[in-house]
Amino acid sequence: MRYGIVILPQDRWPIAREKWVAAEAYGFDHAWTYDHLSWRSLADEPWFGTIPTLTAAACVTSRIRLGTFVSSPNFRHPVPFAKEIATVDDISAGRFVLGVGSGGTGFDAVTLGQTELTPRQRHERFVEFVTDLDVLLRHEIAPGGGISFSGDWFTAVQARMVGAGVQRPRVPFVIAANGPRGIRLAARYGDGWVTTGADGADGEAWWTSVRDLSARLDDALQKEGRDPASIDRYLNLDSGGSYSLQSVAAFDTAVGLAAELGFTDVLTHWPRADGIYAGNRGVLDAVAAGLPARTS
Repeated sequence: MRYGIVILPQDRWPIAREKWVAAEAYGFDHAWTYDHLSWRSLADEPWFGTIPTLTAAACVTSRIRLGTFVSSPNFRHPVPFAKEIATVDDISAGRFVLGVGSGGTGFDAVTLGQTELTPRQRHERFVEFVTDLDVLLRHEIAPGGGISFSGDWFTAVQARMVGAGVQRPRVPFVIAANGPRGIRLAARYGDGWVTTGADGADGEAWWTSVRDLSARLDDALQKEGRDPASIDRYLNLDSGGSYSLQSVAAFDTAVGLAAELGFTDVLTHWPRADGIYAGNRGVLDAVAAGLPARTS
C-alpha cells in the first residue's frame, strides 16, 4: 500500500510550505492539492492557484510525488495546461502525477460564464481533454513539428510543446471515474484510477459501491486487453460520510478495507481547524509515525 495526503491550497505560503515539507518528512508517498477555482463550502475562503502551489512544493521537497486532485476541463485548455504540466514535471525532476476528471457541476462549471452541460456533454469533453493531453505530453520536439487538433471542445493549430517533461512517454495519468463511460476512459488511458465511491452513499453501502466500481474497472481493462493488475488504484478514504483521520483506529480500518478490495494507494486530507476534514494534527502525527510499519 502507498499513502497519499491532500493539502488544500488555502494557506499563505509560509504555512503551506511547512505542510508540504512535513508531508515528505512524514513518509507519505504522494501529496496532492485540489485543482479548482474554488470549492463547494469553501468558496468564500482563501484559495490559491494549483500549479504555482505545486511548483513551490516541488522546490522544497525532493522525494514525494506531487499531483492534482483532480484537474478538469471546466476552466483549462489542453495546450497551455500541457505546458504547465511539463514544467512542473521538469522542476520536480519527474515527480508529477496528473489526476484528471470530467469536471464537476459546481463552482468551476459556471464561474466563467459557461452554459450548463449534460452528463453526456461533460463526458465527451472529458474524452477530448484526456486524448489531447495524451498527444501533447507524448510529443517529441521536432523542427517545425507542431500539433494540431480540432474537436467539438478544443482546437489547436500547430502547437509547439517546447519544454517537455522528464517522465517518458509522459507523466502518469490518474483518471477519476465512477461512471461506466469514465471507467472505460480510465481503462484506455490511465496509469492509475481514482474513485470517491458512490455519491451520497456512506458506511457499508459506500464500501460496497467501491467494490463494485473496482470490479467494473477490471471488466473495462480486460476489454481493452490490459491486465487488471497493470493499473494503480487510488481510493479517497474521506468520502463515504466519514473522515479517515478522526482517529488512528479509523484510519487503519479504512486502509485495511481498501487493501482487501485491491487498492494500491489511499488518500486522506490534511486536517483542517473546522468544517470539512476537521481534525487533530496529533492524529496525523500518530498515523505518520506508523507509515513505515504499514508500508512494510
